[in-house]
Amino acid sequence: MRSLSTDIRVWDFAVIGGGIVGLATAHAIRSRNPSATLVVLEKESDWARHQTGHNSGVIHSGIYYAPGSFKARFCRAGNRSMIDFCQNNGIEFEICGKVIVATREKELSQLDKLYERGVQNGLRVQRIEADELKEIEPHVNGLAAVRVSDAGIVDYKVVCQTLAKLLSESGCELRLNHKVTAVTQHAHQVELIANDAAVNARLVINCAGLHSDRVATLSGVDPNLKIVPFRGEYFELRAQRRHLVKHLIYPVPNPDFPFLGVHFTRMIGGHVEAGPNAVLAFAREGYRKTDVDFADLRETLGFSGFRTLSRRYWKEGMQEMWRSISKQAFVRSLQQLIPAITAADLEPAPAGIRAQALKADGSLVDDFHIISHERCLHVCNAPSPAATASLEIGKHIAGLVDTMAS
Repeated sequence: MRSLSTDIRVWDFAVIGGGIVGLATAHAIRSRNPSATLVVLEKESDWARHQTGHNSGVIHSGIYYAPGSFKARFCRAGNRSMIDFCQNNGIEFEICGKVIVATREKELSQLDKLYERGVQNGLRVQRIEADELKEIEPHVNGLAAVRVSDAGIVDYKVVCQTLAKLLSESGCELRLNHKVTAVTQHAHQVELIANDAAVNARLVINCAGLHSDRVATLSGVDPNLKIVPFRGEYFELRAQRRHLVKHLIYPVPNPDFPFLGVHFTRMIGGHVEAGPNAVLAFAREGYRKTDVDFADLRETLGFSGFRTLSRRYWKEGMQEMWRSISKQAFVRSLQQLIPAITAADLEPAPAGIRAQALKADGSLVDDFHIISHERCLHVCNAPSPAATASLEIGKHIAGLVDTMAS
C-alpha cells in the first residue's frame, strides 16, 4: 500500500484543470490577488490536452446566443478580450469573418432570426443576398446569408501555453500529471488527493471539463447533471482545394437540434477543416471510433437523461451516425454549402469531444453552469463559446471566488 505524502502548505487557491477555462480562471484570480498563493493541478502531461486542444480555433462573435444569456454576454466581451490578449502577447490570430448560409427556402426565416439576434447582441452583421454572397465566397451555394465580421481564428493551445507561462512567471505553482481522486471539505480548508499526495487549499475551483461533474461529486455536491461525451469528427481539405473557402462557412442551424451542423473552418495554420458531425463517444476521452471505456459507456447508457434525449432526437442521431460511417454522406452534407467538394478533396482530421451537460429529464444545460458549495466552486458546464469567452469566464469566477473568500 502506498504511503500518502502531505504538502504542509495551505494554498489560498487551487484550480483543478489545465484547459483554457482553468488557466484563464487561474490568471484572473492571480490578477486580482497578486500576493495570494495558487496551485493549478492538471492530470495530463501538458496543457489543453482535451476539449481546448481539439477545439476548432474559432473566435466566436456571439450571434447564436440569446440576448442577456451568459453565453451572449461572455462571448461578446470575450471576443474583444481574447483579441487584446493575443495582441498583447504576440499570439497569431486573424479576424477572417463568417458567413451563415441558407441553402433552402425554409431556412430563410431562421436566417432572419439569426440576423436580428446579432443586431440585438450588438454585433457587426449584414444580411446579404445570393449575388453578394458569390462576390465574397464564389464557390458557396446559397440563397442568402448573414455575414458576421467579428468572427476570427486562433490556436487556443498557444493561448493556453501563454497563460501557463504568465502564471509561472507570476509565482503560481503548476503541477502537470496530477489527477485529483479525492476531495474532502474541512471547516477552514479543502484537502485534495492528487497522485497519492495531499494538497490543501482554502478555496478550490473545479474546471475539470469532461470530468467536472465527477469532481463535483467527489466534493460532496450533487451537480444535478451529468456530462455526456459527443465526438465531433472532421475532415480536412487537401491543400490544393483550400482556395474554395475564404471565410468561416456555416449552415443555418436546426433550431430543434443542439449542434450547429457540418461547416468549413479556416485554421490559423492555413489548413481548412470540414465538419463536425456529432455522435455519442463511447468514452469521455474517446477521440477515435475504436475508443471504448466500458465504465463511461455504462454510466452514459444508464443515465435517464441520455435515454430521454435519445428518444427525442433519434432521427437526427441516426443521421449523425450514418455520416460517421459513410464518407459519401458526409460529403453530401458539405456539398449543400460548396457543391464542388468531392470525397477526393477530403483527408481525415483529428476529432474533438464535446462535454454535453444533461439533466435527468433529458434537457440540455445550454448555458454556463457554476455551482458554489462550501469551499468549492464547480464549473460544471462551459460549452462553446467557452474558449472565446474564457478570459471573461475567468474574471467572473474570480469575482465569485473573492466573494467566497470574504
